[in-house]
Amino acid sequence: MSGDLVRAAPAGVDSPSADLPNQARLLLDLQRVNKIAQRLSGCLEIETIARIVTDGLVHQFGCAFARIWVVEPDATMLRLVASSGLYTHTNGSFARVPMGAYKVGKIAQNRVPFLSNRLAEEAWVKDRDWAIANNIQGFAGYPLMTGDRVIGVLATFSHSPMAAEFLEVLQVLCMTATIALDAALQVDVQPARRKTSPTDPPTLSDQLAPLLTTTTMALVGTETPLLDSVSYIFLRLGELLNEFHCDYARLVYGATDVTLEAIVALPAQGSAAQSEQGTSQLRDSVAHWRSRCHQLRFMATCLGGSLQTEPGPQQQMVQVRLNAPYSRGESGDSVSIQCREALVQTALTCLAYRAGLTVCAASEPEAVVITDSETVARAADRVLWVRVKTSRPPPAQVTATIDWAVDADQLRQVVHQLRLGLPVEPASTSGPPRPSEREREIMALLAQGLRDRDIANRLYISESTVKFHINNSLAKLQAKNRYQAVYQAAIHGWI
Repeated sequence: MSGDLVRAAPAGVDSPSADLPNQARLLLDLQRVNKIAQRLSGCLEIETIARIVTDGLVHQFGCAFARIWVVEPDATMLRLVASSGLYTHTNGSFARVPMGAYKVGKIAQNRVPFLSNRLAEEAWVKDRDWAIANNIQGFAGYPLMTGDRVIGVLATFSHSPMAAEFLEVLQVLCMTATIALDAALQVDVQPARRKTSPTDPPTLSDQLAPLLTTTTMALVGTETPLLDSVSYIFLRLGELLNEFHCDYARLVYGATDVTLEAIVALPAQGSAAQSEQGTSQLRDSVAHWRSRCHQLRFMATCLGGSLQTEPGPQQQMVQVRLNAPYSRGESGDSVSIQCREALVQTALTCLAYRAGLTVCAASEPEAVVITDSETVARAADRVLWVRVKTSRPPPAQVTATIDWAVDADQLRQVVHQLRLGLPVEPASTSGPPRPSEREREIMALLAQGLRDRDIANRLYISESTVKFHINNSLAKLQAKNRYQAVYQAAIHGWI
């Protein structure tokens, strides 16, 4: 084995990486997994996918050789589809392995990962003299599973012992390999797969790739058409990730949903060498990150998805995971929400989903248009006008209006009446007590993600005064926390 491969050995006792702390070694191994995963992007050929993975185990982790078998359609045999390292042929005595036979067949049958560092002493080994002659000490096998279905087995052999934690690294690699292989297997049984037309709209990966200039995004699975509202959230997250110099990104298409996983490095806090100006800029940067994440999390929740952020070591790294279903499958009336302010647009979108309405693109001709824009209203047939400011009358052609006190049931009823051409009863105009001008100012700054200290400096008042006005706003809006207060403030037209 070459010196490079020895240094890349999978955390074995003969490898310098074994002396690294567990956390650092795990991060190094995950970076290697990421390099392998990036090569799988867009690939839909079974043998090619498997060979990329086995080549990666040999070249990135220093394994002596690695192999992948896939389960045949009758689920009685496993077929060898890739072999790298010491052996590269796929037509030898282990080209086809019965389910439950040898260790590979048992891993597929029992679905239990396995690791041994005394291969020659294992009773199941067919040729112990071969293991001794080739100095093969370590063996690790992992089932490739999607849901409760096994689609194959990955096996790797090493000249040096493997650390038990290497199974965790294999788990991450196998998750990626399984998704790619499963997609390829589905295509393999559908030879009449539709070819992409030059006139097809750009896929999400096509739109994300140019946004993420600080990293190379990996694509796993077969891309599925998405609702405009779903794509919008992913693209806005892509912009935010690039702004904070994203180090890793992977777009995964599953059976029912799409997920974007990423890692960003936030600037370190608390350095003694930082100037007062640098510290202030750092606080603003972190506040901006949190504010944008709050907005995206809210929008993802509206669409039935989620945005999760988990800090890494010393709070300097953040793992991000945005997930959204392909379609919520509503069967209610269609609405197109076209408002001038992003926060108003978001609040109404959330309310529409709660009402069971189908939120569609602006080009949908049958949709009821919900707007506070005179330009949009004049160009639409069925308009539901949003009274953001009571002093501003709706355009003459508008026949139905709502204010910020409307609830989900009322909105559903008004939209349905508009769709049927029925007269619409005016919605309730009751709402919370009116805010003071100072309360409006503070809630607007709070919506931007500013902290109490920053708001106080901006308005030249004390932090205690800021807290006093925020508590008053919470009481008026009947909100349990500041996040709810910002949302309610937007709904009721405070900001």
